[in-house]
Amino acid sequence: MVRQTLRKGLLISAGILSVGLATAGIFLPLLPTTPFLLLAAACFVRSSDKLYKWLINHKWFGHYIKNYREHKAITRRAKVVILLMLWGTLGYTGIGVITSLTVRILLLLVGVGVTVHILSLKTLPPKNTIRDIKK
Repeated sequence: MVRQTLRKGLLISAGILSVGLATAGIFLPLLPTTPFLLLAAACFVRSSDKLYKWLINHKWFGHYIKNYREHKAITRRAKVVILLMLWGTLGYTGIGVITSLTVRILLLLVGVGVTVHILSLKTLPPKNTIRDIKK
């Protein structure tokens, strides 16, 4: 019982932190919004039905999650920021931190996999109008 309560508390905390980072991402150009909201939704769906419903029905945040879940689509800005942050972090880590060739190759493979996934998503029109997305 204590273990389950601890797990729930950690998931709620991670979800709240993710919502905070997503909020900052709305205003800060280098911080992505959608991935943090998806993480928050994943945490809340496993820990708090009330917080999950609040998040997916939120007037500012709900459309990010809805666009991804229903249309597998994110904005061009989100794609660019995600990929820049991904490759910047992987590049720094692979060149400046990690010395093992095996780990560097693993980082490269992860980066390629994430890049393929992000680029495979549909791109939302600039105004986030989902009616214009071609299926």
